[in-house]
Amino acid sequence: MFGVLPFSILSAIVMGIVSKKSKIPEDSAIGILWSLGMALGVIFVYLTPGYAPDLMTYLFGNILTVPRLDLYLMLVLDIVIVGAVYLFYKEFLSLCFDEEFTTVQGIPTEKLYLFLLCIIALTIVVLIKVVGIILVIALLTIPASLSRKFTHNLKRMMFISTIFGVVISVTGIGLSYILDVPSGATIILVLSLAYGFAAIGMDMLEGRRVLEN
Repeated sequence: MFGVLPFSILSAIVMGIVSKKSKIPEDSAIGILWSLGMALGVIFVYLTPGYAPDLMTYLFGNILTVPRLDLYLMLVLDIVIVGAVYLFYKEFLSLCFDEEFTTVQGIPTEKLYLFLLCIIALTIVVLIKVVGIILVIALLTIPASLSRKFTHNLKRMMFISTIFGVVISVTGIGLSYILDVPSGATIILVLSLAYGFAAIGMDMLEGRRVLEN
């Protein structure tokens, strides 16, 4: 975990600089750095003498085997992330909505953009031991997409997505214990099902309103 923290922040900064200073799109920069990081990780594990760690844990995670020290570190990172979002909420909102307007207002958009990427990197670090690298994207996107079905206000969306993430994660852990299946994959499955049901339900309600009008 202590090795992942500086590497992830460095990767976020490099990705931001590459996407801003070159013509490489942001999604392409993410794909290139992700592939490079995975390749370096596999090579370093292969070259390290002694017992090789179980890479499956980092790919798919296991919330039931997270060490206590990592839990304390996650708590500290959570406080840092929530505090940063609270302090720079207006700046982040302006940056995501209209970057040119934010620059005109005298806000250092490039530094703020790199700072936002670092916060996202720290969030990913927190989630690695829970659901793994492969499934981490689901917890970053599905609760937010689900909350967007109910509101377009960013503050409400953040609050609702947090509630959805907590409730569905606890539900997934409970189901994984009852069914004796991997917890990380179960959490993502429950998230996906919740999003599917919510999407279908909201579409049906909207269709009914259209017919009534």
